[in-house]
Amino acid sequence: MPQKNESNEHIPLTEAIYYILLALHQSMHGYAIIQYVKEISRDRVQLGPGTLYGAIKSMVEKGWIEPIENDSDSRRKEYKITELGKTVVRSELGRLEELVINGQKIIRGDSNDN
Repeated sequence: MPQKNESNEHIPLTEAIYYILLALHQSMHGYAIIQYVKEISRDRVQLGPGTLYGAIKSMVEKGWIEPIENDSDSRRKEYKITELGKTVVRSELGRLEELVINGQKIIRGDSNDN
């Protein structure tokens, strides 16, 4: 059984959280996140404002993302991923890769290999 550590205790991530964290590898405001996620998922994942802003609030509280201080008068608040957030994404990506590898082994019929 895998050891639990700070980076993998938060996984599995929801698909929405995973895509938002990916999007925030570059700073973005809410509407841009919605558009980016829609684009990279080829319209499969469509975030509503309630889902997005609830997720943002949660991820800010966990320290996975942070708001960017904005000197302008803009009402749009931008966010970026933190180092902890990047660690969480890498852990989730590793988990997803393991799922794919195990699925491919079973489909090929060599599931007895560990």
